[in-house]
Amino acid sequence: MSPIFNHRLRALIRKEFGEMRRDRRLALSLILPPTLQLLLLGFALSADVTNIKLGAVDDSRTPESRELIATLSESRTFRLVSYYASADKLGEAIGMGKVDAGVVIPYDYARDLQRGHRTTVQFLLNAMNANTAAISQGYAQGVIQIYNSGLRAGGLHANFAQIGAENVSRQGQAQLHPAYLYNPGLKDSWFIVTGVFGLLLILNSSLVAAASMVKEREAGTMEQLLMSPATTSEIIIAKVVPLFVLLSLTAVLSVAVMKLVFGVPFHDKLPLVLFGAALCILSGISIGTVNATFAKSAQQAQLMAFFINPPLNATAGALNPVEAMPKWLQPFTVVNPIHHFAVIARASMLKGSGFVDLWPNFLALLVITLVLGSLSVWRFRKQLS
Repeated sequence: MSPIFNHRLRALIRKEFGEMRRDRRLALSLILPPTLQLLLLGFALSADVTNIKLGAVDDSRTPESRELIATLSESRTFRLVSYYASADKLGEAIGMGKVDAGVVIPYDYARDLQRGHRTTVQFLLNAMNANTAAISQGYAQGVIQIYNSGLRAGGLHANFAQIGAENVSRQGQAQLHPAYLYNPGLKDSWFIVTGVFGLLLILNSSLVAAASMVKEREAGTMEQLLMSPATTSEIIIAKVVPLFVLLSLTAVLSVAVMKLVFGVPFHDKLPLVLFGAALCILSGISIGTVNATFAKSAQQAQLMAFFINPPLNATAGALNPVEAMPKWLQPFTVVNPIHHFAVIARASMLKGSGFVDLWPNFLALLVITLVLGSLSVWRFRKQLS
């Protein structure tokens, strides 16, 4: 029998599984809530901006101005709420939150169009949410381009031909034909759920591991374990194994949700995803175990987790691209297990990348797990001595 997996360790693991079986709320909290959170966040978190409340000031009151407003409101991005008598009234409505955007059409709008002059339409945006305002501006510009194309199609165009002379005014045109690789349908949920997957694994594993270790100490049973022939490493391993098994079930259920509900492709890379999820879970458990060695109560462990998990989530690049973060903050992603698992999940699921392409991320997850695990054992021994 291997000295690592001996009878003492097996007895401790059976004891931990027995305690977990008696505490069924813990088992349910480790399996059902993370799966439901993945399901809800996959639908709730979206980069699409729709149903923006639109207000309009139409000083022109012509068919051309009404057509412009109709073009804006017919898109699913904007929803016309009301007309206003002046730009000041529209500004007040935006300030009060009655509308989120507004269009102001000048009095001479139709006359300038008919004369072929350039006319300016003012578009007001509530920029308290800068991201939403920028996306709305892009949508509005796209709608205006389509509207302008319709105007040009309905106008008169003069055609001049040179007789007896060679055409020397030829100009080429460049046209852009985008090809969307790895996500042809532009489903933003694929990007979101693969990032939320790692967030939930780290969050739940770290919180539950810290609570489990601190609970043992508060109950006074830690001293009884220390009086047993088991070593410190065996006690920690016995604590980790049941949590790892339950969190692995969470990972499997989350993968099923991503496939069945959101239709995320796998490209036959499911073993890679599960292996990365296992390393991610072990990293989270190691974070929670280290946290427990510094905390003296469950409340203190939860408070310390608030100073650990939010920075990990913010610097992971799980919900937003790493390139969008400040330059000085981007190097911190190297030591963030959520970031490495997000890269593994997205590259293997969406692109079909293999282990040859992703081995640096697997190696980083393994190193983070080993370092934190060794630190937890060292801290645990030092604390008991």
